Amino acid sequence: MELVCFKQLKFFGLHMNSLVYKCVVFLLLALVFRALWLPRFSGFRGFEQSNMFPFNSRLSLNPELETGKSKFMEVPQIVWGLNNQKIAFARACLTARMLNRTLLMPSLSASLFYKEVDQLKPISFDKVFQFEEFNSRCKGFVQLGRYSEVSNRTDVFELQKGSGRRWTVEKDLEQLRHFSQHPDNGHEIIRIVGKNPFLWHDHWPTKDYAKIFECLVLVEEISREADKVVSKIREIGLEERRIVDSLQENINITLQTVPYVAVHMRIEKDWMIHCKKLEQRLNVSEICSSKDQIMQRVGNIVGLDTPIVIYLAVADDLLEDNSILEGWGKGLLPVEKKKLGVFDTYKKHPYLIQSAIDYEVCLRSDVFVGNSFSTFSSLIVLDRTQSMISMNLKERCGLDVRWPSYAYNLEGEPNGPRPWAANMSDVSLRAISYGSNHVSCR
Repeated sequence: MELVCFKQLKFFGLHMNSLVYKCVVFLLLALVFRALWLPRFSGFRGFEQSNMFPFNSRLSLNPELETGKSKFMEVPQIVWGLNNQKIAFARACLTARMLNRTLLMPSLSASLFYKEVDQLKPISFDKVFQFEEFNSRCKGFVQLGRYSEVSNRTDVFELQKGSGRRWTVEKDLEQLRHFSQHPDNGHEIIRIVGKNPFLWHDHWPTKDYAKIFECLVLVEEISREADKVVSKIREIGLEERRIVDSLQENINITLQTVPYVAVHMRIEKDWMIHCKKLEQRLNVSEICSSKDQIMQRVGNIVGLDTPIVIYLAVADDLLEDNSILEGWGKGLLPVEKKKLGVFDTYKKHPYLIQSAIDYEVCLRSDVFVGNSFSTFSSLIVLDRTQSMISMNLKERCGLDVRWPSYAYNLEGEPNGPRPWAANMSDVSLRAISYGSNHVSCR
């Protein structure tokens, strides 16, 4: 009925069958369509690419990404030492989080070259750390993805990260903030390009890094190698305890309960060159430590129950002093890879895996002693501090705590190493990345 009536209507005196009437109706429909639909797309690719970003767009924005499909971030091979790689990986994760993206599983570096980057041997992340376990532990915070999850590998946008002194922390953060709102952030893959873009710039608090490190779990093969080393250490300690206690029938000690101390003994030639230059540049005299100073301060740890095994974690290839097992005080039983009989176990693996095994052995120790300007030592203390926080332990320093740590390069009382715990409220990871003589226990 309404349709019949509508056909009889005249519009401004025009019959529906007239050409003018049809044009007017068509124009009105076009205006209604524009009003209803155009605002929804007015911001889509609506302005030119800004020149403030040093990047290159290879392809146009994929409209399918607006439907809620996953977006990813790709990073170059991560380089340098194990712990610098862990920090760079964490920064890559946190950058992806800031851009609301999943980090595509990166390649680490199995070998260690500081200048010959082209000679670095890549090793997949999941050959060192457990992929699924990482995603399980970090669910809701950051996530790793595999390339098989990408629907269109050609939908790539390259984001060039700056380098050198002119590329400051502030410029790096400003770039990320602007890019997170840029239309080109809609590509399925953002590929970060540049020279080691995640080794330097730091935008996140220590607790965020600690969360990433908590999610890193070694693959079973590496963990089992660390088990072998720890068992060898405890076996020596158990035998010595039985001798001292004259094989008492009521002795209440097992292999698992035998304590040991791990000392990250940084006296290798490359470290001594580095630390002396660092002392001169920072005008600080508490970075380098001689073998004698380390032995003295470890021996002066108050309340240390002896006899106890001292595991010396050193870079054997760069060690010029062959007397590191000599001169230790009474009740201190120093061992290293060769004395434990595990030297061949280490040597069958590339550098990165060797370092990962040593890290795990030091991390599990009952007492850890390291250098506060060493990234290796600092990350171990960070992990141990985070473990105490996870267990709601209030006290974090001294032998009465669950996992005590000390800095032998800093003098404590009486003439021992200074108690050490990571400052988890720090606004950045700078103190851990570059070292500090300000440890939070004092």
